[in-house]
Amino acid sequence: MRAVTLPSYGGPEVLTLADVPDPVAGPGEVLVDVAATAVNRADLLQRMGFYNPPAGASPYPGLECSGRISALGEDVAGWQVGDEVCALLSGGGYAEQVAVPAGQLLPVPTGVSLVEAAGLPEVVCTVWSNVFQLAELQPGEVFLVHGGTSGIGTMSIQLAARHGARVLCTVGSPQKAERAEELGAERAIRYRDEDFVEVVRSVTSNRGVDVVLDNMGAAYLGRNVSALAVGGRLVVIGLQGGTKGELDLGALLGKRAAVHATSLRARSAAEKAAIVGAVLGAVWPAIGAGEVRPVIDRTMPLDQVADAHRALEESGHIGKILLTT
Repeated sequence: MRAVTLPSYGGPEVLTLADVPDPVAGPGEVLVDVAATAVNRADLLQRMGFYNPPAGASPYPGLECSGRISALGEDVAGWQVGDEVCALLSGGGYAEQVAVPAGQLLPVPTGVSLVEAAGLPEVVCTVWSNVFQLAELQPGEVFLVHGGTSGIGTMSIQLAARHGARVLCTVGSPQKAERAEELGAERAIRYRDEDFVEVVRSVTSNRGVDVVLDNMGAAYLGRNVSALAVGGRLVVIGLQGGTKGELDLGALLGKRAAVHATSLRARSAAEKAAIVGAVLGAVWPAIGAGEVRPVIDRTMPLDQVADAHRALEESGHIGKILLTT
């Protein structure tokens, strides 16, 4: 099969499409003929040598895919060859085939194309596990997500608004602000021109937000804590703004607030299967009903993977960038 390999680390130019051995479905796994995969920030980090796959995972980038099952490993029940699926991966999506633990498969939702479905597993599982399971966002609470028009942002806005929360987000341009508000954000804060802490205080009458979903890490740590309400929860899922920041424990104690830092890729297969099962029950019906939709910025062929990485790095996109095999 063909797969995107990393002969060395560096810029997008190191991504090399090559012929590699076909994967084999082991016990409890299925083999998927990949129709599409999605480009995530984690893929950029892996390309640069900063985010190696977990032990035993495919060495090729790609944390989600869609496609058709072509073979079943031993002890797999509930799936058949030919089923159209999307999948949460530990790696290997940038390829024509990938072996996937059966517990990390999801059916392609009603009303979503096979290609579009490639943009769902990573964002939905990330948002559901962090915003709703870990931070326990409640109806009527105020939710702030940074990067409101990213894949994570567009999905979290839709799910939080559908859940009955008030949704705020940060974005980088007027166009992105407009799109975020169309998706359900009450207020899109343009971080280049506005201080999100001041806007949060204004919008919430100085109360603050109950849950923050943060992709920036150190650069936003202090201000995120300042933006929290009493009992607020900050969930850090990205480190685009650095890894080391100063945390004012006095401010945290005064608000009886919590800071969580989590990742999805390195979790065990059992943990991922539990999250996938929760998503299937809680989110897939909403997608099937058209209440929540994947937001796709563009679709590109796999041999243009370097250009896809450049597009993600430029941050002009809204939603997901997909690669088709």
